[in-house]
Amino acid sequence: MSESWIVGINPVEGALSNDAERIRELLVENGQRNARVHELVERARSLNIPVHHRPREQLEKIAGEARHQGVVARYEAPPMANESDLPDLLEQAGSDALVLVLDGVTDPHNLGACLRSAAAAKVTAVIVPKDRAVGLTPVVRRASAGGADRVPLIAATNLARALRTLKDAGVWITGLAGDTDTSIYNIDLKGPVALVLGSEGEGMRRLTRETCDFVAKIPMPGVMESLNVSVATGVVLFEALRQRRNKR
Repeated sequence: MSESWIVGINPVEGALSNDAERIRELLVENGQRNARVHELVERARSLNIPVHHRPREQLEKIAGEARHQGVVARYEAPPMANESDLPDLLEQAGSDALVLVLDGVTDPHNLGACLRSAAAAKVTAVIVPKDRAVGLTPVVRRASAGGADRVPLIAATNLARALRTLKDAGVWITGLAGDTDTSIYNIDLKGPVALVLGSEGEGMRRLTRETCDFVAKIPMPGVMESLNVSVATGVVLFEALRQRRNKR
């Protein structure tokens, strides 16, 4: 277990609703008058979670780049999942398995936004490389709007091996890249599938791409040649959901 800080109203609210037993204390800015913060204080007290009032400077030091909005929570984070957890997750999901693979997303706002979309799409698991991703920082948690607490995040020591585990379980893997003629809208995403998106600058690594069953692009008839990785994640996840809804 490791301790971290959950920063901001929505992330703290999400943790209180979904994982309250891991919250060790709430710190609230002195003189805080926000009604939602007061609701969080009352909820924490009803759950016997200690609440302490602290100067704004202390909360700013804890929050770093994230906006604390007058409240932070000290959180005992469970260890991130790893490749050995994948088979059970896939078995539970069955033919509805939908996996998101992020090959080296290092911007915390992007990772948080991807986790938010993944939670909204009821993704089975999000897989990131252990050494080429930002991790669950306070900024990631805040950007995920609670998504970080709702979807399993797997830190893979060897991403290619994790992709092979997916294949062995019958999951079809589609990578996203701009230099292909195949549209994501022409890929069958109705069975157990994994969607792979690369880093903000370089895209998928060569070995990752070679492991994919298909490589497709998001058609963009406008003047832009690429999308932010979190926007692209939302597009492809909800295309998969659209197809799955239509198969029923």
